[in-house]
Amino acid sequence: MLPGTTVRRTAAALAAAAALLLTTALAGPAATAAPAAPAAPTAPGFLDGTDLPPHPASPWYAGEVTKGLPEFPPICLEGALPAAGSWHRRFGTEYDTGAVQLSVRSATPASAARLVRSLERKVAACAADWLRATPGGTASWQDYGTLPVEEGAHVYGVHTSLPESEPGVHLFGIGRDGSTVTVVQWGQMGDLSDAPVAGFRRTTTTAVNRLDP
Repeated sequence: MLPGTTVRRTAAALAAAAALLLTTALAGPAATAAPAAPAAPTAPGFLDGTDLPPHPASPWYAGEVTKGLPEFPPICLEGALPAAGSWHRRFGTEYDTGAVQLSVRSATPASAARLVRSLERKVAACAADWLRATPGGTASWQDYGTLPVEEGAHVYGVHTSLPESEPGVHLFGIGRDGSTVTVVQWGQMGDLSDAPVAGFRRTTTTAVNRLDP
């Protein structure tokens, strides 16, 4: 063996071992995977146009399910729904009839129940609030009762009118499935006698049943 060969081999082995230790130290606990990021909340199930009360002269056209609240909130619901955890979908016809569904995933069933109570109070007081803010106008409302679906739903009607202007009628369905709340609002020109209450009660039941398919 040539002089110095053993020394060179020993030095090379030590260098390789040191490099391995350094690589392991830099890599850290490679076997431990980083925790997965929580999945983003998904939109609840929404109505289709065919789920709304049929219009006598036009099909319903459904917009996209969109995260957040609509740019222009429905009558009676201004400032009533939180933007966090919300989605909405608009519906329209070739005439004056339109609708919107808004749904919110709350943090807990208890907070969802509180939101439902707040929305019900808001809609029940809407006609009186509108009259106070609209001198010379007329308004009325009707409680169309509750529906036995999931954690419950409630249907209301609101009518508003201004002198020398077309009257408007609106139906509201408010319901909850667990921690998810939904509101469906339908509206057109007319008064409460023009509202398709029976069909809208079915629409509200479908909306609540579809929240978490």
